Amino acid sequence: MASHRRPKQPSRTRVTVLTTAAAAAVALSSQAANAAPSEKPSKDEVKTKVDKLYEEAEKATEKYNGAKEKQEKLQKEISTIQDNVARGQEELNELRDGLGSMASAQYRSGGIDPSLQLFLSADPDNYLDKASTLDQLSGQQVEALKKIQEKQRDLAQQRSEASEKLKDLSATRTELGKKKKEVQSKLSSAQKLLNTLTAQEKAALQAEGQRATRTSERQVLSGKSTPASGRAAAAFAAAQSKLGTPYVYGATGPSSFDCSGLTSWAYAQAGVGIPRTSEAQTGAGTRISSMSQLQVGDLVFFFNDLHHVGLYAGNGQVLHAPRTGTVVRYESMSTIGGPFMFGVRV
Repeated sequence: MASHRRPKQPSRTRVTVLTTAAAAAVALSSQAANAAPSEKPSKDEVKTKVDKLYEEAEKATEKYNGAKEKQEKLQKEISTIQDNVARGQEELNELRDGLGSMASAQYRSGGIDPSLQLFLSADPDNYLDKASTLDQLSGQQVEALKKIQEKQRDLAQQRSEASEKLKDLSATRTELGKKKKEVQSKLSSAQKLLNTLTAQEKAALQAEGQRATRTSERQVLSGKSTPASGRAAAAFAAAQSKLGTPYVYGATGPSSFDCSGLTSWAYAQAGVGIPRTSEAQTGAGTRISSMSQLQVGDLVFFFNDLHHVGLYAGNGQVLHAPRTGTVVRYESMSTIGGPFMFGVRV
């Protein structure tokens, strides 16, 4: 006969525990929902983080520029060496052909000198060092052998040099790729942060930048600073003609620039060649330690690692290509984001 037992009811203690756990879960969900909006960074916090990322991107950009410049230099040097080796090989072949002609003449006149015959079938270095061999050759033959030996040694040295430069070029290309990825990563992170802003917040940031630029422009126009020289004035005028041109990392103009790209381009328009990177540009002239001694057109450097450069615009202002998302513009030297280190009069 089947047993009909009533299902066991949960104890009051167990019900209380389950109810408490459910209530806690609801409370936590509610708190998380309420906390979510406050976790979103403010406009000013986003700007601070983005500015930091842009600064790091600019550091990487100057390293990228240096690697790119080195790569181009190595490619030119390797090309020159390879051309020299090709010409040298032609000259060596001609010298060997000349020695072969001597052998042919000897053969027609009764046979080839044994020492010359040995040379034609092996490396002349084995015979030039043996006086007994040289004694058996004519003066003309000895001179031809010495020229061949000298040319062979020269070609071997050049080939070795080219091989080392090719290794250096490979390492430089690797570094270039790493720096490019680093720059792109920083810029991508900055863009993601900017995308968290509302359209109104983005407009407010843009308006702030425009107001600062107009203030700096008024400061420049109201100042009476004189150029450092005629060439400095020409370089500054060239840079002024690019106001509003977009910043693009690695760019040297004329339609876009990075910071050192603008300064090197501007001085090139004045007929003066200066290095490509900001760090290298520190050696382009006489160093000016005091801001009060700066003149219009002087190069001005910022941050402890000297990764940013611009042109002094007078009255405490700089004309420069600031960073991604901006254009060539005037800006107060006090708002660059890093300390003024020194100036250089080209």
